[in-house]
Amino acid sequence: MNAYDIVKPALFSLPAETAHGLVHSLLGVAGETPLARALADRYVVDDDRLAVEAFDCPFDNPVGVAAGFDKNAEVVPALATLGFGSVEVGGVTARPQTGNPRPRVFRLREDRALVNRMGLNNDGAAVVGERLRRLDAPGPVGVNVAKSEHVSGADAPADYRETYEQVADGGDFFVVNVSCPNSQGFEELQNRDRMAAVLTELQDAGAAPLLVKLSPDLPEPALADAVDLVEELGLDGVVATNTSTERPESLKSPNRVETGGLSGEPVTDRATETVRYVAGRVDVPVVGVGGVATAEDAYEKIRAGASLVQLYTALVYRGPPLARDINRGLLDLLERDGFDSVEDAVGADL
Repeated sequence: MNAYDIVKPALFSLPAETAHGLVHSLLGVAGETPLARALADRYVVDDDRLAVEAFDCPFDNPVGVAAGFDKNAEVVPALATLGFGSVEVGGVTARPQTGNPRPRVFRLREDRALVNRMGLNNDGAAVVGERLRRLDAPGPVGVNVAKSEHVSGADAPADYRETYEQVADGGDFFVVNVSCPNSQGFEELQNRDRMAAVLTELQDAGAAPLLVKLSPDLPEPALADAVDLVEELGLDGVVATNTSTERPESLKSPNRVETGGLSGEPVTDRATETVRYVAGRVDVPVVGVGGVATAEDAYEKIRAGASLVQLYTALVYRGPPLARDINRGLLDLLERDGFDSVEDAVGADL
């Protein structure tokens, strides 16, 4: 049992968003004290076999934190001390947003899952951009840029561009969020023409490396259109996937009835299937997101074609040792299967 197992019952006695805010505050403090060095010594796994090169960025290991955990770029250094190879901040919008009314985050404990309908609450691109410029991050930092609330599909390209231009100097890669299930107007952005207009506008603004984040709920024709667009526009990568509005019949928690995006263990297989589909059709790195909680989960997505993986929900359930445990486990799995590095294992099952 680690220290997190001891404090988790107290955290889980609090509303989910309140607990997240408390953990966030503690991480922020820890990242600015001598404790940061001690945390890094405990949790960072330093091994060249874990290193990955993706969209011209060097990653010390493939395990990153997904967008949503650090919306406002406040705890990036602290997350690095926990052993994560990268952090994607955001989603960020052009202006500050308060998001949807509370409660808006729900634990599905029996399912090791979360449902959230946060609604892209964030401090706005100007504030987040300034924080990013001041960061001294040891690993790549991605910025998830999203459409502002109440902006129409026709006006979305200019809105995304305004957001990007305010965060451009602080990010190492940029992820276009056209698949948020918890904010108005994102459904139409998954239309091929709307998506192309947003991506082209960002390319014209100089956004690079530029990735697009896809929904796990896209029907196959729409997913095929999105993948074709990645190739046609020459994007630098794909993030697969966002949270899901679907509810598998296997869910046990009473909170399964809450509206919002489902994440965690129940979406694992669907996310991996999407990774496999995308990786088999594009020649750019894929970031696998959805249900990554163990080394085996990460390895399955890597073998399905993911160069990198990201997680969020498992951090809630497993705590600070998570990245260390996954990275150590990956080294064991690579050795078991005769791979010299993570990069050698990418797409092994395609």
